[in-house]
Amino acid sequence: MELYLIRHAIAEDEAPSGDDSQRALTEKGAKKMRQIAKALRTLGAKFDLILSSPYVRAKETAEILADVFKIKKKLEFSDHLAPMADPNPLIAEINEKYSVDSIALVGHEPYLSRLVSMLVAEGAAVDITFKKGGVCRLSTDDLHHTRSATLEWLLSPGVLVEIANK
Repeated sequence: MELYLIRHAIAEDEAPSGDDSQRALTEKGAKKMRQIAKALRTLGAKFDLILSSPYVRAKETAEILADVFKIKKKLEFSDHLAPMADPNPLIAEINEKYSVDSIALVGHEPYLSRLVSMLVAEGAAVDITFKKGGVCRLSTDDLHHTRSATLEWLLSPGVLVEIANK
């Protein structure tokens, strides 16, 4: 299985309501995410499913990804991808609900770094910089809660935009 961990794109600093879950992407963030999605397509990424945090900024990021890949019907949401959620229930949810070879997980920091640490280093902290719009690809033969994945690559949004513009 291939796991693509994608941090939401650039979002507004504060939602008009003050509710963090309602922060939307900025115009610049949405434009950059479209370029990042095109770069992922150029790199040969394919998704059987896009699973996103229900927070607005992640939802909008996932919708752009689904639009570029023309898989809007394969977009689902999980509370297990919320910023302060525990990654363990997410692994159980994926194994129990979905039979996929490739999945995009759209979420937040520090959640995504914790998930990488759990899957690559048995929970030992892996010091990575996961910028907004950054993408990490992991591969695994058997997804479970302990070290089970290999870090294939981690690309910054700047590198992905360069790939999209070539």
